[in-house]
Amino acid sequence: MSKIEVNTVEPQCGTTLTLGASGDTVTLGAGASQSGFGRTGTVDWDTTAKTASFTAVSGNGYFVNTTSGAVTMTLPATPSAGDIVSVKDYAYTFATNNLTVARNGSPIGGANTDDVVYSTNGTALTFIYVDGTKGWLVTNESTDTSTGVNPAFITATGGTILTCGNFKTHVFTGPGTFTVCSVGNPIGSDTVDYLVVAGGGGGGFDGGGGGGAGGFRYSNSVGGVSCTSPLANPTGLPVTAQGYPIVVGGGGTSQTTNALAPSGSNSSFSSITSAGGGGASPGGSTCRPSGNGGSGGGVDRNGNSAPQAGTGNTPPVSPPQGSPGNYHPVGVGGGGGGADPAGAAPIPGNSGDGGNGSFIAPTFFGPTAPSYGQTPAPLTSNGRYFAGGGSGGHNPTVSPCATQNGGAGGGGNSNSDPGKAAIANTGGGGGAGDAAGPVSQPGGTGGSGIVIIRYKFQ
Repeated sequence: MSKIEVNTVEPQCGTTLTLGASGDTVTLGAGASQSGFGRTGTVDWDTTAKTASFTAVSGNGYFVNTTSGAVTMTLPATPSAGDIVSVKDYAYTFATNNLTVARNGSPIGGANTDDVVYSTNGTALTFIYVDGTKGWLVTNESTDTSTGVNPAFITATGGTILTCGNFKTHVFTGPGTFTVCSVGNPIGSDTVDYLVVAGGGGGGFDGGGGGGAGGFRYSNSVGGVSCTSPLANPTGLPVTAQGYPIVVGGGGTSQTTNALAPSGSNSSFSSITSAGGGGASPGGSTCRPSGNGGSGGGVDRNGNSAPQAGTGNTPPVSPPQGSPGNYHPVGVGGGGGGADPAGAAPIPGNSGDGGNGSFIAPTFFGPTAPSYGQTPAPLTSNGRYFAGGGSGGHNPTVSPCATQNGGAGGGGNSNSDPGKAAIANTGGGGGAGDAAGPVSQPGGTGGSGIVIIRYKFQ
């Protein structure tokens, strides 16, 4: 191959210089650059996606990834006519974390004062600088929302598996493992919803307080449930392909002595832990503080001007997992707190009712919904209720006590009866034992908890 070395090549006549013949390819040497040819309305794409704010250079195209946060692209300063910049949504996330295009002193479409925010997934734009009047004009705008990815869905095993439409629910009434076999994607499913209810506290001995309900933690994000608890967290949990140990807390056991009743045990799934309900204080001559927990235990006032009912939502989470316990104004046992923030309302002449539980829509479970929780009056019959407080015990100097369930809690007692146990797998607090008659009565056992996981599978 021959080699020509010159500084300048000019046409012999006229003003047209032709390099190569028709069909030939003219190639610049490796590492060489060109100048003076101008652009043809295209850009050179930078294939390293931008994840932080940056200043664009004329002639370049940028893929912008806003998965981790919003990004600002600043247009070149002091542009010349014909300058060109392109941008494309790399991860189809502009709707979640926006792209802001900062004008950097020049108009965008004739608007001199405003930057432009783009919030549609898949947006692609080309900016060409025209003049000082219109500044940068947008050409070749596209809002392609197709990611080229087919929807994929979570597959998992563990617990009792229920199907309702496009959703699966795994119910754990005891310890086990929720095993994610494969994870889907955002356009299919890659997060799960949960209900995690801890064990309820035991009821008080000898006319004491009702047991506090186990903590109630619930999310409703993956769809398909129209009626939902006001305590629902709108954000679900992302999962990966692994086994997740499931802990289902037991209820506090029956209290047969003049001491604080046992609290319930925690339930947990992944990063979600619900605290066991607080045990109730006993009746008798000394007013003892009741236990703290998901919901607080009730307390026997017994003439004390400042009875110390247990605190709820301990440790604190948001939305709150439970409410405080209560005391009765005339000296009988106060009700245990329940999931409902309204708590337990004292009723003169009767023992303190347990606080109301909160509910899950039947569609969360599917056709087997009646197998779980309760539907007590006066609350809506549409929901399945969990985590109600136990009722306080009867004192023989006042009228017989009420036997309210307090949502899903164990009712109190009357006529020298032991406290009622809460229903298993509701997280309800145990009812208090009666103080009437020759023999003081033990408190009821708190209800065990439950863990439920739900996701879209098709």
